[in-house]
Amino acid sequence: MANIREVVQKALKTGYLSVTEEDKLRQLLTRKYPLEDLNAFMKLQLAVMNGNVKQESREMFCSKQLSQGI
Repeated sequence: MANIREVVQKALKTGYLSVTEEDKLRQLLTRKYPLEDLNAFMKLQLAVMNGNVKQESREMFCSKQLSQGI
């Protein structure tokens, strides 16, 4: 299984975080990981907040909300 840094690097490079990759991160974050992985995860969070990385799950949620007229 990939480590957190690998998942983060892929998301930062592509500008996109798929649901599958989010699930991988959730699994990886439940285990013991080095400080470098934590730093990478925080970098990803900032990139998402700044709009540099899009989340598939958020796009799906927003799309569902729009289709329901909410």
